[in-house]
Amino acid sequence: MEASHSTETALLCVTEALRTAKANSRSSALILLDLSAAFDTVNHQILLSTLSELGIFGAAYSCIASYLTGRSYQVAWRESVSAPRALTTGVSQGSVLGPLLFSLYTKSLGSVISSHGLSYHCYADDTQLIFSFPPSDNQVANHISACLADILVWMADHHLKLNLGKTELLFLPGKDCPFHDLAITVDNSIVSSSQSAKSLGVTLDNTLSFSANIKAVTRSCRFMLYNIRRVRPCLTQEAAQVLIQALVISRLDYCNSLLAGLPACAIKPLQLIQNAAARLVFNLPKFSHVTPLLRTLHWLPVEARVCYKTMVLAYGAVRGTAPPYLQALIRPYTQTRVLRSSTSGLLAPYLCGSTVPAQPSQNCSLLWHTNGGTSSLTTPGQRSQSPPSVDT
Repeated sequence: MEASHSTETALLCVTEALRTAKANSRSSALILLDLSAAFDTVNHQILLSTLSELGIFGAAYSCIASYLTGRSYQVAWRESVSAPRALTTGVSQGSVLGPLLFSLYTKSLGSVISSHGLSYHCYADDTQLIFSFPPSDNQVANHISACLADILVWMADHHLKLNLGKTELLFLPGKDCPFHDLAITVDNSIVSSSQSAKSLGVTLDNTLSFSANIKAVTRSCRFMLYNIRRVRPCLTQEAAQVLIQALVISRLDYCNSLLAGLPACAIKPLQLIQNAAARLVFNLPKFSHVTPLLRTLHWLPVEARVCYKTMVLAYGAVRGTAPPYLQALIRPYTQTRVLRSSTSGLLAPYLCGSTVPAQPSQNCSLLWHTNGGTSSLTTPGQRSQSPPSVDT
C-alpha cells in the first residue's frame, strides 16, 4: 500500500464527507461494497492489459508478467495430492504487490461510479460509495440502483463478484428529511439500510456518534483483559505490560482520531478499560489510584491519545506528507494584515457549517492553535506535563 495511507486516513476522509453533507442539511447514503474472493479472481490477462494502458512497459512490465505467469496449484488431501493445474487468476493477498496490483486492476471502476454522481474511496478490496442529496430528492433509490447495476456489469467484465448479500447500506438522514429508511433493489436483491455498518474494522452508525464502535472495542478489550488476568500470576510485570499493550492498548488506539470532538462521557468507557489495563500490569486491586500508574507506564489518557493522534495527522498535512485528501481539509490561515501571529503557522479549518458537532478538520485546527503548532508536537513519552487525574 502507499506510504502515509491507512485505514484510519481512509475512514477520516469518508466520515468528513458525511459530516460535511449533514452540516449542509443534506442526507447521505454510504454503501459498503463486498467482493467475494476479490484477490483470488483477478484475471492475469486483464491485469496485464490494464498495466499496459497505464503506461507500464519494459522491464517493469516484464517483471510483473513473470511474477504472474507460470504459476500452478495442487490440492492435498491426507496422503493424496492432485495433479498440478495452471493458475491464471489471483494475486497473493498477503504479499506486498497483491493490494497494489488489485488497486490498479480496479482503477477503471472509479469512472463508472463517478458517472452517476457518486463519490467513492477505495482501500484495497474495500470500496465505499458516498452519495449526498437534498432531503426532498425522492429518486435516490433509483439513482443508487442504477449505479450498482453498472458496477455489477463492470464486475462481470472483470471476472469479479459483487456479493449483494453482504453489501451494507448506511443511511444518514439530513434535517427535515421526510423518510428515515432506504432500500435499494439491484439484480432482484434488496439492500436495506441499517443502523450501523462495519467498515475497515470500525463500526459506523447513522448518527456518527461511534457509540456502537466504542461498545464493540470495550467488549473485545474486556475479553482480552479477562484472559490476561487468568495468566497474570505466571507473568512478570514487563511481560504483562507488553501483552496488554499489544492486545488491549492497540485496540484503544486503532482509528481513535475518529473520536475527536466527542464528549468526555462518550469515551469514558475506553478510559475505564485503560485504567483496568494499568492496574492489571501492576497486579493491583480494582479501586487503586490509577494516575501514578499511567505516569509510570508513560501512557497518555484516552482523550489525550486522541488529541495526539489528531495532531500527528495535522502535522503530516501541514508538511505535505499526509494523503492529498487530508491535506485538502486544512489550509494555512492568511492574515489580512501583518500581525505578530503571521509567522505562528495558524490553520484555517475547512468550514462547512455549524449545525453538527465539530468535524475532524475543525478539531484539528483548534488543537493546532491550542498547542502552538509544530513546536509542541512531541511523542507521548516526551510530554513534560503529567496527565490529568483519570481515576474512576
